[in-house]
Amino acid sequence: MKYIQYVTGIFILTLGIALTIQSDLGASPYDALLVGLFRTIGLTVGSWEIILALIIILMIAVLKRQRPVFIGLLTAVVTGIGIDFWLYLLPYFIVPEQVLSKLVCFLTGVILLGLGTAVYLYTHLAPAPLDHLMLVIRELTGKGILFSRTLIYLVSLTLAFLFNGPIGLGTVLTVFLGGPILNFFMVLMQKRQTELRAHEQMDAIS
Repeated sequence: MKYIQYVTGIFILTLGIALTIQSDLGASPYDALLVGLFRTIGLTVGSWEIILALIIILMIAVLKRQRPVFIGLLTAVVTGIGIDFWLYLLPYFIVPEQVLSKLVCFLTGVILLGLGTAVYLYTHLAPAPLDHLMLVIRELTGKGILFSRTLIYLVSLTLAFLFNGPIGLGTVLTVFLGGPILNFFMVLMQKRQTELRAHEQMDAIS
Protein backbone atom coordinates (compact mmCIF):
# COMPACT_ATOMS: atom_id res chain seq x y z
CA MET A 1 0.00 0.00 0.00
CA LYS A 2 2.84 2.38 0.89
CA TYR A 3 4.54 1.80 -2.45
CA ILE A 4 1.32 2.56 -4.33
CA GLN A 5 0.87 5.76 -2.30
CA TYR A 6 4.52 6.68 -2.95
CA VAL A 7 4.27 6.24 -6.72
CA THR A 8 0.90 8.02 -6.81
CA GLY A 9 2.34 10.97 -4.90
CA ILE A 10 5.30 11.30 -7.28
CA PHE A 11 2.93 10.96 -10.26
CA ILE A 12 0.76 13.83 -8.96
CA LEU A 13 3.77 15.92 -7.92
CA THR A 14 5.52 15.77 -11.29
CA LEU A 15 2.29 16.53 -13.14
CA GLY A 16 1.90 19.62 -10.97
CA ILE A 17 5.46 20.74 -11.74
CA ALA A 18 4.95 20.26 -15.48
CA LEU A 19 1.63 22.17 -15.43
CA THR A 20 3.18 25.19 -13.71
CA ILE A 21 6.00 25.24 -16.26
CA GLN A 22 3.54 24.76 -19.13
CA SER A 23 1.36 27.64 -17.89
CA ASP A 24 4.04 30.11 -18.98
CA LEU A 25 3.24 32.32 -16.00
CA GLY A 26 6.45 31.44 -14.17
CA ALA A 27 7.30 28.20 -12.43
CA SER A 28 7.93 27.76 -8.72
CA PRO A 29 11.34 29.14 -7.68
CA TYR A 30 13.00 25.71 -7.50
CA ASP A 31 11.50 24.52 -10.78
CA ALA A 32 12.38 27.86 -12.38
CA LEU A 33 15.95 27.16 -11.31
CA LEU A 34 15.82 23.74 -12.98
CA VAL A 35 14.50 25.26 -16.21
CA GLY A 36 17.06 28.06 -16.01
CA LEU A 37 19.91 25.55 -15.70
CA PHE A 38 18.45 23.62 -18.64
CA ARG A 39 18.33 26.78 -20.76
CA THR A 40 21.75 28.02 -19.72
CA ILE A 41 23.82 24.82 -19.60
CA GLY A 42 21.80 22.11 -21.33
CA LEU A 43 20.76 18.54 -20.37
CA THR A 44 17.07 18.22 -19.39
CA VAL A 45 14.96 19.68 -16.61
CA GLY A 46 14.69 16.22 -15.05
CA SER A 47 18.46 15.74 -15.21
CA TRP A 48 18.98 18.91 -13.18
CA GLU A 49 16.46 17.63 -10.64
CA ILE A 50 18.80 14.69 -10.04
CA ILE A 51 22.02 16.73 -10.04
CA LEU A 52 20.71 19.31 -7.57
CA ALA A 53 19.31 16.51 -5.42
CA LEU A 54 22.81 15.12 -5.01
CA ILE A 55 24.11 18.55 -4.00
CA ILE A 56 21.29 18.96 -1.47
CA ILE A 57 22.01 15.51 0.01
CA LEU A 58 25.59 16.60 0.67
CA MET A 59 24.31 19.88 2.15
CA ILE A 60 22.00 18.03 4.54
CA ALA A 61 24.91 15.83 5.65
CA VAL A 62 26.88 18.98 6.56
CA LEU A 63 23.93 20.56 8.41
CA LYS A 64 23.23 17.42 10.43
CA ARG A 65 26.92 16.49 10.77
CA GLN A 66 26.40 12.95 9.57
CA ARG A 67 27.18 10.80 6.57
CA PRO A 68 25.17 11.49 3.40
CA VAL A 69 21.94 9.51 3.08
CA PHE A 70 21.56 8.69 -0.59
CA ILE A 71 18.17 6.93 -0.42
CA GLY A 72 16.49 10.23 -1.30
CA LEU A 73 18.31 10.18 -4.62
CA LEU A 74 15.90 7.40 -5.67
CA THR A 75 12.98 9.80 -5.36
CA ALA A 76 14.92 12.45 -7.26
CA VAL A 77 15.55 10.02 -10.11
CA VAL A 78 11.88 9.00 -10.29
CA THR A 79 10.83 12.66 -10.05
CA GLY A 80 13.29 13.68 -12.76
CA ILE A 81 11.99 11.01 -15.10
CA GLY A 82 8.41 12.04 -14.31
CA ILE A 83 9.09 15.72 -15.01
CA ASP A 84 10.69 14.98 -18.38
CA PHE A 85 7.83 12.61 -19.23
CA TRP A 86 5.10 15.17 -18.48
CA LEU A 87 6.98 18.03 -20.17
CA TYR A 88 7.19 15.87 -23.30
CA LEU A 89 3.54 14.77 -23.17
CA LEU A 90 1.63 17.88 -22.03
CA PRO A 91 2.28 20.09 -25.11
CA TYR A 92 0.26 17.59 -27.17
CA PHE A 93 -2.81 18.18 -24.98
CA ILE A 94 -2.44 21.47 -23.11
CA VAL A 95 -1.17 24.69 -24.70
CA PRO A 96 -2.72 27.57 -22.72
CA GLU A 97 -2.76 30.80 -24.73
CA GLN A 98 -5.27 33.07 -22.96
CA VAL A 99 -4.50 34.57 -19.56
CA LEU A 100 -7.41 32.74 -17.91
CA SER A 101 -6.39 29.33 -19.27
CA LYS A 102 -2.80 29.98 -18.21
CA LEU A 103 -3.97 30.88 -14.71
CA VAL A 104 -6.13 27.75 -14.46
CA CYS A 105 -3.19 25.63 -15.66
CA PHE A 106 -0.87 27.24 -13.14
CA LEU A 107 -3.21 27.03 -10.12
CA THR A 108 -4.01 23.40 -10.91
CA GLY A 109 -0.29 22.69 -11.02
CA VAL A 110 0.38 24.38 -7.67
CA ILE A 111 -2.41 22.45 -5.97
CA LEU A 112 -1.27 19.13 -7.44
CA LEU A 113 2.31 19.91 -6.45
CA GLY A 114 1.31 20.38 -2.81
CA LEU A 115 -0.99 17.36 -2.82
CA GLY A 116 1.56 15.07 -4.44
CA THR A 117 4.28 16.12 -2.01
CA ALA A 118 2.08 15.48 1.03
CA VAL A 119 0.90 12.10 -0.30
CA TYR A 120 4.35 10.67 -0.91
CA LEU A 121 5.98 12.27 2.17
CA TYR A 122 3.59 10.42 4.47
CA THR A 123 4.81 7.08 3.15
CA HIS A 124 8.15 7.84 4.88
CA LEU A 125 9.88 5.75 2.21
CA ALA A 126 12.39 8.10 0.61
CA PRO A 127 11.73 11.82 0.88
CA ALA A 128 13.15 13.87 -1.98
CA PRO A 129 16.29 15.72 -0.89
CA LEU A 130 14.54 19.09 -1.25
CA ASP A 131 11.67 17.99 0.98
CA HIS A 132 14.15 16.35 3.38
CA LEU A 133 15.97 19.69 3.57
CA MET A 134 12.65 21.34 4.37
CA LEU A 135 12.13 18.94 7.29
CA VAL A 136 15.73 19.42 8.47
CA ILE A 137 15.29 23.22 8.49
CA ARG A 138 12.08 22.79 10.48
CA GLU A 139 13.95 20.59 12.96
CA LEU A 140 16.96 22.91 13.31
CA THR A 141 15.00 26.16 13.55
CA GLY A 142 11.99 24.94 15.50
CA LYS A 143 9.75 26.66 12.96
CA GLY A 144 6.88 25.10 10.97
CA ILE A 145 6.61 23.74 7.44
CA LEU A 146 5.42 27.14 6.23
CA PHE A 147 8.64 28.85 7.33
CA SER A 148 10.92 26.12 5.96
CA ARG A 149 9.19 25.95 2.58
CA THR A 150 9.11 29.72 2.17
CA LEU A 151 12.82 30.02 3.03
CA ILE A 152 13.74 27.41 0.42
CA TYR A 153 11.56 29.18 -2.15
CA LEU A 154 13.26 32.52 -1.54
CA VAL A 155 16.77 31.06 -1.93
CA SER A 156 15.72 29.17 -5.05
CA LEU A 157 14.15 32.34 -6.47
CA THR A 158 17.45 34.18 -6.19
CA LEU A 159 19.34 31.39 -7.95
CA ALA A 160 16.64 31.09 -10.64
CA PHE A 161 17.03 34.79 -11.38
CA LEU A 162 20.79 34.37 -11.77
CA PHE A 163 20.31 31.51 -14.26
CA ASN A 164 17.57 33.29 -16.22
CA GLY A 165 14.82 30.88 -15.20
CA PRO A 166 11.14 31.42 -16.11
CA ILE A 167 10.28 33.89 -13.36
CA GLY A 168 6.90 35.60 -13.50
CA LEU A 169 3.73 36.27 -11.56
CA GLY A 170 3.32 32.55 -10.95
CA THR A 171 6.76 32.34 -9.35
CA VAL A 172 5.87 35.06 -6.86
CA LEU A 173 2.54 33.39 -6.10
CA THR A 174 4.19 30.05 -5.31
CA VAL A 175 6.43 31.74 -2.74
CA PHE A 176 3.32 32.75 -0.80
CA LEU A 177 0.92 29.93 -1.75
CA GLY A 178 3.26 26.93 -1.91
CA GLY A 179 3.88 26.71 1.83
CA PRO A 180 0.25 27.12 2.97
CA ILE A 181 -1.03 24.67 0.32
CA LEU A 182 1.52 22.03 1.32
CA ASN A 183 0.78 22.63 5.01
CA PHE A 184 -2.96 22.22 4.30
CA PHE A 185 -2.45 18.83 2.62
CA MET A 186 0.06 17.71 5.27
CA VAL A 187 -2.59 18.35 7.94
CA LEU A 188 -5.16 16.41 5.91
CA MET A 189 -2.75 13.50 5.48
CA GLN A 190 -2.00 13.48 9.21
CA LYS A 191 -5.73 13.33 10.00
CA ARG A 192 -6.13 10.55 7.45
CA GLN A 193 -3.29 8.57 8.98
CA THR A 194 -4.80 9.01 12.46
CA GLU A 195 -8.20 7.79 11.24
CA LEU A 196 -6.65 4.74 9.57
CA ARG A 197 -4.80 3.80 12.77
CA ALA A 198 -8.00 4.18 14.78
CA HIS A 199 -9.89 1.90 12.39
CA GLU A 200 -7.10 -0.68 12.51
CA GLN A 201 -7.20 -0.67 16.32
CA MET A 202 -10.97 -1.08 16.33
CA ASP A 203 -10.73 -3.96 13.86
CA ALA A 204 -8.07 -5.62 15.99
CA ILE A 205 -10.25 -5.33 19.13
CA SER A 206 -13.34 -6.66 17.39
